[in-house]
Amino acid sequence: MVEQGSGPASEIAKGYVSEGAAVELGAVVIDGQAEAAAAVRLPLATLNRHGLVAGATGTGKTKTLQLVSEQLSAAGVPVVLADVKGDLSGLAAPGEANDKLTKRAQELGDDWAPTGFPVQFLSLGTGGKGAPIRATITSFGPVLLAKVLGLNETQESTLGLIFHWADQRGLALLDTKDLRAVITHLTSDEGKEDLKGIGGVSAATAGVILRALSNLEAQGGEDFFGEPELDVRDLMRQADGKGVVTLLELDNLQSKPALFSTFLMWLLAELFEVLPEEGDLDKPKLVFFFDEAHLLFNGASKAFLERIEQTVKLIRSKGVGVFFCTQLPTDIPNNVLSQLGARIQHALRAFTPDDQKALSRTVKTYPKTEYYELDKALTSLGIGEAIVTVLSEQGAPTPVAWTRLRPPRSKMGSIGDEAVAAAVQASDLHGKYAETIDRESAYEILQAKVAPPQADGQAPRDAPPPAPEPEPKKDEPGFIEQTLSNPAVKSFLRSAANSLGKEITRGLFGNRRR
Repeated sequence: MVEQGSGPASEIAKGYVSEGAAVELGAVVIDGQAEAAAAVRLPLATLNRHGLVAGATGTGKTKTLQLVSEQLSAAGVPVVLADVKGDLSGLAAPGEANDKLTKRAQELGDDWAPTGFPVQFLSLGTGGKGAPIRATITSFGPVLLAKVLGLNETQESTLGLIFHWADQRGLALLDTKDLRAVITHLTSDEGKEDLKGIGGVSAATAGVILRALSNLEAQGGEDFFGEPELDVRDLMRQADGKGVVTLLELDNLQSKPALFSTFLMWLLAELFEVLPEEGDLDKPKLVFFFDEAHLLFNGASKAFLERIEQTVKLIRSKGVGVFFCTQLPTDIPNNVLSQLGARIQHALRAFTPDDQKALSRTVKTYPKTEYYELDKALTSLGIGEAIVTVLSEQGAPTPVAWTRLRPPRSKMGSIGDEAVAAAVQASDLHGKYAETIDRESAYEILQAKVAPPQADGQAPRDAPPPAPEPEPKKDEPGFIEQTLSNPAVKSFLRSAANSLGKEITRGLFGNRRR
């Protein structure tokens, strides 16, 4: 509970009193002075109402993510973070005290103690620092894949038709060569005949998609799509009562923003499909931080934006909280921004007319306050300070608070590549996902279909004559028993049973769900 006092800071802090568990963000600042008794808290029970962490480069956004993540972990809540710059691995190690840190902790009344947290490291495909994870083309779906490939709405529609045809034929699209094989088939004479009545794939559009696919493969997408596919339940772990922090090590993908930002959206869509509906929870089941969020919305089609809005709106009923992290609130579409209940806004710059316009629009998204001139406050915040408003446990916005944030308890910075590599090797996820599986799918089936048959059913030239088939002994299995015991046949029958026994549905992004 907040100690009751008098003055503006105490009045503001009254809105942040939390009856349940909460993330301790820091203390209210008035006229440049922080009042330790005037605490700013983010109730765990409201975290599935989502949030925003914004601010210019170098203002402390990453440390805020670290501060919030480690408190969630301590409360037993798993966290997913995209580590785009490779500097969040310090969550795994205790922090190191220094004069500056100690001074801030004392100023805020924070009983600081160095603490490390359980962390697992993942990377998209091979070549990254973490355990390699993948998704199949089929589960990614046409809408998300069109975003990665940079297709326009017409080309996206054609891609949807290609997925539909493959689904109807039971052709699994596991990796890029499967999709390439299907597109090539559908532009052949036989493929055009297959598409009669439901449309067609023009050679020009197919060419655009294939070229975009080639570019994606050249950028490493070929290593990302395939099996074994990530089970999103592996993101929801605990260790010794603490929530496991999953760091997606994406520093090797900074030049491929469309791939990693769209992959994060795929993770959210998968979580929505997998998790059951929940009632009101005391704390979320998972909190997902969506770093560099502006990359997700750049050049997005109308269909893509609508599905993002729908996912954010619906996933809170599954007990998942989503925080978008970006430089400007205006990077987020209004229909999504309106659903973000918590706002942690670091300093903004107003050097250009566009900056000033963005500042003005940002101010309008906050509740009015008699204590701060927000346009001046947002350009005057120091490093590690933010303008904060959150949803109270009663669902109402709290007063705007200029907040001096607590320092993280874990190490601020990287633990180094060697320490990350050791943690990955020790993780059971490395053994689960390290080796690629290439089972029969669309590519192999279509290749077999176009293979030239032998004339008149005769054996190939120069082939030895077939050996006479021996009479089976009484104690030997007959033809049916031998056939059913064949491992390949067993695998086929298991697949058929699974396909028949499970309903095929479509997710929010058109991805195929089994």
